[in-house]
Amino acid sequence: MKKCVISFGGSVLLSEQADETFYNSLKQFINDISKKYQLYIIVGGGAPARTYIKKGRSLGLSEKELDELGIASTRINAKLLGSYLKNDASVPQSIEEACQMKNQIIIMGGTTPGHSTDFVGAELSFRCQAECFIIATNVDGVYDKDPNTHQNAVLQKEIAADILLNTYGSEWQSAGKNMVIDGPALQLIAKHHIQTYVINGFHLTEIHHILSGNLFYGTKITF
Repeated sequence: MKKCVISFGGSVLLSEQADETFYNSLKQFINDISKKYQLYIIVGGGAPARTYIKKGRSLGLSEKELDELGIASTRINAKLLGSYLKNDASVPQSIEEACQMKNQIIIMGGTTPGHSTDFVGAELSFRCQAECFIIATNVDGVYDKDPNTHQNAVLQKEIAADILLNTYGSEWQSAGKNMVIDGPALQLIAKHHIQTYVINGFHLTEIHHILSGNLFYGTKITF
């Protein structure tokens, strides 16, 4: 069976917008997709993770310790989603563990310090030979500038991974950094030509469009 990896940002699943209606739609969406794909879902940390990281940083914790707080938050978020879906599969702690699981739906968070959940998604896509990697965030895709602060920001329908690497670099910034795609994840995507798409996670129909090979509203990463 084909495999699909979706990285849902905590900015989507842990936001105020993610009410019961959204979660009901998400449940239906996941059940539909999992009939055709073995589905891997990685859940980000969102505001809860950033709250812990901010407090930890003020107390002088190291970046490694801050990352570990973030990872713990993502795993709690993954457990929340799994419990809602009545998915009794354990939350894998590593890429290796996830790839070995035979469940139709596998939900996980972060793995090791220095790796974002998007990096986890990219590595999982490569290691498990997934058909595609979808990053579901709280904006419609990759823009030429920050759409939250620039009203004239333009959505990039397609953009080369090398251009993104040249613009943002390939280094890990810091724990809790909020980026559409971080440097290490971009580097992995570019190296292995992972078929990657960035869409708004609140617009679940766009994921259906991608998997059906139809036009979608978002960004395709090219090589």
